[in-house]
Amino acid sequence: MSRPELQAPPEIYYGDSEAKKYTGNTRNQQIQADMTCRALELLALPPDEPAFLLDIGCGSGLSGEILDEEGYIWTGVDIAPSMLEVALERQVEGDLFLQDIGQGFGFRPGSFDGAISISVLQWLLNAETSHPTSSPPHRLTRFFTTLHSALKNPSRAVFQFYPSSDDQITLISTIAQKAGFGGGVVVDYPNSKKARKVFLCLFVGGGGGQQQIPQGLDGEVEDDGKVRFERRREREKMRSSKKRKSIKDRDWILKKKDLYRKRGKESVPRDSKFTGRKRRPVF
Repeated sequence: MSRPELQAPPEIYYGDSEAKKYTGNTRNQQIQADMTCRALELLALPPDEPAFLLDIGCGSGLSGEILDEEGYIWTGVDIAPSMLEVALERQVEGDLFLQDIGQGFGFRPGSFDGAISISVLQWLLNAETSHPTSSPPHRLTRFFTTLHSALKNPSRAVFQFYPSSDDQITLISTIAQKAGFGGGVVVDYPNSKKARKVFLCLFVGGGGGQQQIPQGLDGEVEDDGKVRFERRREREKMRSSKKRKSIKDRDWILKKKDLYRKRGKESVPRDSKFTGRKRRPVF
């Protein structure tokens, strides 16, 4: 079966049924969670400090949920309206924008402390029309140039993607460097067919090309295709989730209601002295 990006443009491929099917698939959920955790490791943000991140190709918000769990504020962009509709139904925390990333971004310079992208870059490698502005080099140039402007100095951007050839990796890396980025490609588990993952780790400022590119992971793959390092991250995540306190207090409820009002959602209950008050037990 051919890859999704070879079948149709993303806004068409991820229609209403496919968006819900993709989001509800537990395997997709696990892959998105693993790749987002790994992207955050490569992003190397200062610990215990707030950060404003850009989730490029956020889809239905699966990666955004991990950003929420880690305590980051985020904004997501995606070209598929059906995916964003599912994200709204799931009540994700981040702000959402309908955006063709191949047309570039319109954010203010220096808006974000970092950016991540999971399984998106390969969609920019297919020309949808014969017009010169639809060519992959043109769209990639516009994408990386405007992204570089939207990131703070210093900062990082990490992209997990599925290249079909080394030529695609070279094309993406070369255009990113011409846009002003430093960094390069990180390959996890290069000797495994199932576990191999490709990341593009880009730097803005802070020494640029002089910064050291992170090392890829390399471990033994178990019979079911799981990697031991991934299993360890899963166990650590389960332990941390058990210790996590409930955040649904008054401040959380007021923040959520204010977010819904900004998004134009109707029938948001009014605030009152009873908002967030714990109900007495009923016998």
